[in-house]
Amino acid sequence: MPPTFEKATFPGSQGAQLAGRLELPGGPPLAHVLFAHCFTCSKQSLAAARLSRALAARGFAVLRFDFTGLGESGGDFAHTDFSSNIEDLVAAAAWLRGRGAAPSLLVGHSLGGAAVLAAAGRIPEVKAVAAIAAPAEPAFVRGALEGDLAEVERRGETEVSIAGQPFRVRREFLEDIASHRLEEAIRRLAAALLVLHSPQDDVVPIEHAGRIFAAARHPKSFVSLDGADHLLLRREDADYAASVLAAWAGRFVGGRKEIPEEEAPPAGEGVVIVAETGEGKFTQSVRAGKHSLRADEPRSSGGDDAGPSPYDFLLAGLGACTSMTIRMYADRKKWPLEGVRVVLRHAKIHAEDCETCETKEGKVDRIEREIALSGDLDGEQRKRLIEIAEKCPVHRTLESEISIVTREGEAEPS
Repeated sequence: MPPTFEKATFPGSQGAQLAGRLELPGGPPLAHVLFAHCFTCSKQSLAAARLSRALAARGFAVLRFDFTGLGESGGDFAHTDFSSNIEDLVAAAAWLRGRGAAPSLLVGHSLGGAAVLAAAGRIPEVKAVAAIAAPAEPAFVRGALEGDLAEVERRGETEVSIAGQPFRVRREFLEDIASHRLEEAIRRLAAALLVLHSPQDDVVPIEHAGRIFAAARHPKSFVSLDGADHLLLRREDADYAASVLAAWAGRFVGGRKEIPEEEAPPAGEGVVIVAETGEGKFTQSVRAGKHSLRADEPRSSGGDDAGPSPYDFLLAGLGACTSMTIRMYADRKKWPLEGVRVVLRHAKIHAEDCETCETKEGKVDRIEREIALSGDLDGEQRKRLIEIAEKCPVHRTLESEISIVTREGEAEPS
């Protein structure tokens, strides 16, 4: 079965309900992971979504959630601080523990990385911690804030921005981040540590990774995310970080052998299972028999271009059927067909421009199919093979009356 997910809600550090998303693998989890997103981000940030889904695809169950006052969580962000983030993580771990699934691995990105390092000592089940692009002290955030911080001292709070995103910050927030000594918590860390950081990070310099690594006891590891930006906006950077993290974590957490996605239980013959992956706005996991695919929309349509679009799959089905039908016929006739190439395009055209369409108003779908045949074929053979293309089963299905029956199915068990 492909990975799935379920929504999570639980009370946070300030009593507000926090919103989370529990990514579940296709089988029994290797381990449960608690993920902390970056400062002022949300559980839906690209890094959080891609890392969580990639870990789920590798056999881990991952809870990512919005800190108080962010994303879909309740509460007022202006009244939060680094300490409340730590308490929110402890609350999230308690929610998992109540389900009999306490987290053994903590993963944090940017200031979320600092938060999991600080929270690890308060979650007894934790065996491993991974900090991605994390600062060596929370006070580093102060230098990233754009605005008049002196106004905070005068009035108690003011509006600032980080990476162009405005929010209000209070004097208590600045005092709180200044009070935390993260390197002391790292020295006391009773868990394996993985530090991932890019030398090209222009938000949190890589020197912070060196300080975190130096403060920790063994077992500890460092992996350079060379070429990545701070937010891991490129999918290949997030996928690489997830693959390294999954391989590393397997030495310290979990007890089940990881089942690669391609070895997951297949869908039944003639059955296609499509499910959201959570990696992006539209990204879908597609399983047909034992085969795993991805579907998405192009970036021009708001997607991440992680796979072919639905219409691409439609054209692919027609193209594959066309080529196979021509091949079967040529082989049966023992004709010297060496290769088939089918190029397809889909468009919507005005019905009045379609001479063969019964519909005369509005727009109709039009598929253009170009078939190239290679081999020592004569004119009659080529003509007949083009005619045979019209008889491919998918072609006939698309041109015949189709009945699509929709009903509500059962949700995947948690």
